Amino acid sequence: MKLNDIRDNKGARKSRVRVGRGIGSGLGKTAGRGQKGQKSREGVSIFGFEGGQMPLHMRIPKRGFNNIFAKDYAEVNLGAIQKLVDARKLDTKGVIDHDALKAAGVARGGKDGVRLLGKGEFKTKLSFKVAGVSKGAKDAIEKAGGSVEVIEVVPAAEKAAAKKNSVKKRAKEG
Repeated sequence: MKLNDIRDNKGARKSRVRVGRGIGSGLGKTAGRGQKGQKSREGVSIFGFEGGQMPLHMRIPKRGFNNIFAKDYAEVNLGAIQKLVDARKLDTKGVIDHDALKAAGVARGGKDGVRLLGKGEFKTKLSFKVAGVSKGAKDAIEKAGGSVEVIEVVPAAEKAAAKKNSVKKRAKEG
């Protein structure tokens, strides 16, 4: 056997069928779509249509809702922060904020900031600057001698709107 003889087994790679390319191909003229009608045409969207009968997705009951005003916080437990401190993966000098926790790999997502939760044991004196903190977490941090500053995180959409309004004001004044 030589390197230039190596190839796939017969039938391992199936070539694409080109439909509508003449009678001799076996899939010419109507290209396997049958005769006339809506389904033989291009751009048909009838998924879920049941011939005028009330579709299943409209018959079944709906529950709950999606709150468009809900804040998206990256929730971090104090126990996880203590593990990072013990492993020396988190700098204990200075203020610990969203960026520091993200860099340490403990705060994932959370476009509206970080919220600290009180699960786990916490015994290090640290100062935090976060978007939210539970009562238990705040008590545990203060008991260990640390401090928590809760900041107001402005969502990106609101920042953009405020910037746009300030540009309009300057244009009117100038």
